[in-house]
Amino acid sequence: MKNKVEDIYSEIISSLPPKERLQLATLILNGLAKQQIRREINFVDDVDDSDVWTQEDQDDLALFAFQHGVAYFSQEEDETE
Repeated sequence: MKNKVEDIYSEIISSLPPKERLQLATLILNGLAKQQIRREINFVDDVDDSDVWTQEDQDDLALFAFQHGVAYFSQEEDETE
C-alpha cells in the first residue's frame, strides 16, 4: 500500500502543470528553510549570553591560561637550548 505522500502526489500533484508543481516545490522548500531558521534561532536563544562568570567558567579560564603558559614557556626553553 502506498503511503499518504505518494497518494497525494499521484492523485493531485502529478496532474498539475509543471509551472504549478515548481511553485508548490518552492513553497515547500521555503517552508522547510523557515523551520530550520526558527530551530537555529531557538538554539541560539538557549545559549547563556550573560556577563556573569560562574566559578566553573573562571576555573576553565585559569586552567587554559596555565596550560598555555606551560606550553609557551617550555617551547621557549627548547629554542634557547
